[in-house]
Amino acid sequence: MLFKQRFLSGIRDGKITLAFRRWTRPSVRAGGTLRTPVGVLTIETVIPIHESEITATDARRAGYASREDIIAELRQRATGSLYRVKLSYLGADPRIALRAKNNLSAEVLADIHRHLERLDAASRIAPWTKRVLSLIQNHPEIRAGNLAAQVCQDLAAFKMNVRKLKNLGLTESFGTGYRLSPRGRAVLKSFK
Repeated sequence: MLFKQRFLSGIRDGKITLAFRRWTRPSVRAGGTLRTPVGVLTIETVIPIHESEITATDARRAGYASREDIIAELRQRATGSLYRVKLSYLGADPRIALRAKNNLSAEVLADIHRHLERLDAASRIAPWTKRVLSLIQNHPEIRAGNLAAQVCQDLAAFKMNVRKLKNLGLTESFGTGYRLSPRGRAVLKSFK
């Protein structure tokens, strides 16, 4: 579930507490969480509804000026069922604090290396984790497409792999490209 940039600050500030989506099947579930650029959200409810049930108050709680505005946007996607998603801001993305931690004990480093080894073992291509970490360190904030070509991966697979490293607190994403976090630099330095 993605949000347009214009909704993010309202979500973080608690002014936007609803979202409406047309899906063939929901991409979130009640009780789950969702990471966004402004932090982590709690998904409170996901309820199928009919377009006629959306009120003017609902539209404002979803960040729209009027009911007509949200209906017009929802009609741009004609397929799928309509869902009302109640959400709330849970807090900052925990990966932000994690990536700053670079004074890693031997035990933590060993755990990270085990995780990276599992990622490499599950890969259909050659081991990639160290190579991608090195590539990002040597080419910070370079277009992902340029980096993907250097490791012979298609763009979608490359971005998915970098996201796995980001989940471990090893990388940071920018408008263009990536950079190793302090934690990522410590882990890369620890490779033998």
